[in-house]
Amino acid sequence: MESDIDLTDATELTVMLADDQSAIRAGVRHALEPHGLRVVAEVGNAADAVAAARKHRPDVCVLAVRMPGNGIEAARQISDLVPGTKIVMLTASERDDDLFAALRAGADGYLLKTMSTERLPHTIRGVVRGEAALSRAMTARLIREFREGGRHRRLQLSEVNDGIELTAREFEVLERLRTLGRTAEIAADLGISEITVRRHVSAILHKLGAPNRRSAIEMLERAERQQLQAETSAAVQQLPA
Repeated sequence: MESDIDLTDATELTVMLADDQSAIRAGVRHALEPHGLRVVAEVGNAADAVAAARKHRPDVCVLAVRMPGNGIEAARQISDLVPGTKIVMLTASERDDDLFAALRAGADGYLLKTMSTERLPHTIRGVVRGEAALSRAMTARLIREFREGGRHRRLQLSEVNDGIELTAREFEVLERLRTLGRTAEIAADLGISEITVRRHVSAILHKLGAPNRRSAIEMLERAERQQLQAETSAAVQQLPA
């Protein structure tokens, strides 16, 4: 049976830290340096992160999602300018929007700041070896997004048309408009930003030709009633005489 990798004997790697909270940077540095991960630069904003990455060309950049200048934008620029550098995002956010945006920007890992610091060195070394650094919950979200990304649902508004096609996410938002109502509540429930909710609502209203949210909900409920009636009628016709 193979033994676990001894982090203290592993090849030294260089790391750049970017977070506007000095206490977070100190904690990360304290966790990494005893295990052969040498911090070559610490910065507090996105612009300085890009500059430090270009100057030091570290093996790994650890970037806070929320920092002045936007950590995800820094990841995008570093990915373009220093393609050999691995990028790991540190965040307090579990929102799907941030996760997907970070991965699209070129991030190789997305870690919560609440994770155990004892795991951090091993996780970062795993990223350098080509492993993805995601929590189980975030991996599940990524799989769900992949599975549902191409799915659409058709809302049958009348018997004379083929229905209106909504994406799976648009249908989720529409259903929550009825049960939750408020944009902030929908965003929290789905793990997306309020801006994204508003974009989905705008797309829904446009597709349905509805003037407002209330009208869209009424269309949904009317379509559900029509479907129920059609299913009931079909069931009755199948009953023995």
